[in-house]
Formats: sequence, C-alpha cells, structure tokens
Amino acid sequence: MTQAQLIDGKAFAEKLRGRVARKVTKLKDAHGVTPGLAVVLVGEDPASQVYVRNKGKQTAECGMNSFEHKLDADTSEADLLAVVERLNSDDTVHGILVQLPLPGHINEAKVINAITPDKDVDGFHVINSGRLMTGQESMVPCTPLGCLMLIKDTLGDDLSGKRAIVVGRSNIVGKPMAQLLLDANCTVTIAHSRTLDLPGECQRADIVVAAVGRAEMVKGDWIKPGACVIDVGINRIPAPEKGEGKTRLVGDVDFASAQTVAGSITPVPGGVGPMTIAVLLANTVTACCRSLGIDEPEA
Repeated sequence: MTQAQLIDGKAFAEKLRGRVARKVTKLKDAHGVTPGLAVVLVGEDPASQVYVRNKGKQTAECGMNSFEHKLDADTSEADLLAVVERLNSDDTVHGILVQLPLPGHINEAKVINAITPDKDVDGFHVINSGRLMTGQESMVPCTPLGCLMLIKDTLGDDLSGKRAIVVGRSNIVGKPMAQLLLDANCTVTIAHSRTLDLPGECQRADIVVAAVGRAEMVKGDWIKPGACVIDVGINRIPAPEKGEGKTRLVGDVDFASAQTVAGSITPVPGGVGPMTIAVLLANTVTACCRSLGIDEPEA
C-alpha cells in the first residue's frame, strides 16, 4: 500500500517567515522603514487570544512592529470603528487585522470594509475581493494564498490544465481559493452542500482543497489516485482513547483513508494552519512596499 507524500506546512511556513525577516532587514537598511502590523481583538475568546498572541510573537521575530489593541467584549461598534479609523491614518501601520469572530452586536462586514483596502492584509475587504476576481493587484486572503503556495511547492509552479475542486464556498477560503486556482489556469469546480454526486466530482480532480468545516467528510475513495489534497479544516472531535472528555484535531478529509490514495496530502495539524500567520506577515511586507511605491526586496 502506497503512502502519500506529506506536505509539511510547518516547515514551509518557517522558511516563509525567514524570507519575510530578510526582506524586513533590507527595507530597514535601504529605506529606513519598518513594516507594522496592527491587530485588534474584541472580547476574550480563548482561541482568538492564542491566535493574536502568536501573531504578535511571530511579527516581532521577523523584525516588524507589532501593535495590539485589546478591547472589551462590550465595546460598541462605533468605538471599534474609531480605532480602525485611527489605524487607517497611522503611517507606521501598514497592515490592519481585526480578529474574527466579533461579538454579536457588531456588524463584521461593516468593520472589515472600514479598513483601508491597501492595509487590509487579511484580504477580506469587498474592494480586495473585487480586485482579486477581476485580476487586479489586491491583498489576497492568507489561508487560500498559503494553500496555493503549498500546491505549487508540491506540484510545481505550472498548474495549467489541472482539474481542481474546492469543497466549500466561503468568502474567506472557498471563493478566493477557487479564483487563485483559476488564475493559475486550472479548470476549477466549486462544490458545496447542494452539489450532486460530490464523491464523483472529487474523483475527477488532480487537486482537492477541502474547506467545508465538517470533520473527515472527504473520504479516501473520493480521491483520484495521485491527487494533491489540501485540507483546510480544523475540527475538534472526541478522543476517548486519550481519556474521558479528551479531544483531538482532525481536518475535513479522512486522513487515514486518503493518504493511501493521494499523491500528496496536508496533515492536520501541521499542514495549512501554520501557513496563515506566515502569509499574513508576508502580506504586511507587501502592503508596506506598495504604500511606499517600491519593489519588494529579494530574499
């Protein structure tokens, strides 16, 4: 029985952060500028707190300026928008990220679209979505861009003519992922909960990106032999073998069955997850250079 090549997102992300750090050093030396990333956290969601802490740590390790704004859960929408507006006007801040999810009384779309598009390093602003869709220069959402980097590192830069399927149609992952694959000259199918014969659609694909948010939904017999499988899912399920009340992380792909069919596959954890923050840092460097009208340094 063959075993798929494991796509090591953790190692790739480490190399990407190294390239970012070298670019930051060159920007400081050549232009006297330090890229700055501002992260806004509203409330005390434990997962968000850990994520924001990791972002701050990795930003500093790359030599960039890290600005954190922690607001109470009952912060009003108007007060949050005022913080965003101050960051929009701050020349030392090149990237702005408002950590999601936000408390229920705040309109997430309104807050995201209040960020200056050129500082929207998450790539969620409606203008960046439109720019991506129409082939214009944009800030690209971090997770899909990280997935594309892993695909190209595995299959090569030329993806022309390959069949790709994206399982999931969210604005954060599914739709931008499909657009990036289309821009790479793939033939792209977007699948979702209403798709007829989802296993059959997946079996035709050379590249499968699973981003549907359902634990181990994509089975091994859905995978075309030799396909590249990118699992974006992060799901916590019971793990009684570890003890009462214990859990473990799994993706949207049934890894055990898929790895005997696929040519390459990302594990969960350690696959796509580490790429998101690394790409966020890379996006901040890109935003900094664009704000100055200069080319990104080679790294």
